[in-house]
Amino acid sequence: MGKTAIVLGASGLTGSYLLKKLIKDESFDSIKLFSRNTLKGLPEKVKQYTGDLLKLDAFAADFTGDVVFCCIGTTAKKTPNKDLYKAIDYGIPVAAAHLCKRNNIPTFLVISAMGADKDSRVFYNSVKGEMEAAVIQQKLKHTIVFRPSLIDGPRHEKRFLESVGLIVLKGLQPLFIGGLKKYKIIHAERIAQALLEASKGPSKGVEIIESHNIKELANK
Repeated sequence: MGKTAIVLGASGLTGSYLLKKLIKDESFDSIKLFSRNTLKGLPEKVKQYTGDLLKLDAFAADFTGDVVFCCIGTTAKKTPNKDLYKAIDYGIPVAAAHLCKRNNIPTFLVISAMGADKDSRVFYNSVKGEMEAAVIQQKLKHTIVFRPSLIDGPRHEKRFLESVGLIVLKGLQPLFIGGLKKYKIIHAERIAQALLEASKGPSKGVEIIESHNIKELANK
């Protein structure tokens, strides 16, 4: 019998790639999406639950499965209010990890970010670091934290500064060797593939996968 995957953030850049891969993957016979809006044109193996993800506990009865992929994330431009930003980037993943613990879901994968550090003076990095620490504290059977560098891919919204950064960094990619490899741009499709691969691996307690290792995992 196939497994059930839960996906948070399926409408986002990385989450949308992951959803396509899960639909094609025969080892998953059921996919549950939890989101604010319904996605159209999906096959029967995908079940959708819509509502306010900031109140994720309301979904507790349906939040059951074998593996959770948390691809939730916002930006300072989309969410300038720092309290709301933290409620999304910290609150939703931590609430999801709580439900994993409560409903005996063994595997939890979450996308964090390079530079995540709960003691950082940079707000974005500190929020990601606090999120990681709170998720790990749940002591799930298998927790996998992904720390990608700058993510490339076709986005629905335009991010001017990020677009400029991508253009500059793409020209510098040949220089990113040795210890600088982890700073290379990574495409969202590669992250999605690595998430899928990692979800099928043996339980190792807590794993933190840096950006260059994400690429290696995706190429297996």
